[in-house]
Amino acid sequence: CELAKEKGAKRAIPLEVSGPFHSSLMEPAAAKLRAVLDQIEINDANVPVIANVNAAEMTSAQQIKENLVKQLYSPVLWENSVQYMLDQGVDTFIEIGPGKVLSGLIKKVNRRVATYAISDIETLEATIRAIKEGN
Repeated sequence: CELAKEKGAKRAIPLEVSGPFHSSLMEPAAAKLRAVLDQIEINDANVPVIANVNAAEMTSAQQIKENLVKQLYSPVLWENSVQYMLDQGVDTFIEIGPGKVLSGLIKKVNRRVATYAISDIETLEATIRAIKEGN
């Protein structure tokens, strides 16, 4: 952090992470993931998937597999991905899984969009109600 500040960074914060995700140190794991994905049938997507490796949409099964592998060792273009979706007219985001971290990050990109976080049956039902009611 000190070196980053010496080089002109306004702020540097050590991240508490369990691994060197999204860095070249993950390339051996990416090779293992590729081997697993090669054994799995993935179909072309009916709805475009936005890849965080390039903030672009894809529907090809081969592209999806390739970008899943690249995601392990590539920088995450989160803000670019969210902005791309906003530019395409997306106005509602649903986060599925524990916590609300991604919903909070989306709100930092655009506070006006609707975000929902689903972590259990209760939050699923609440999200369905809110969307049906237009909230």
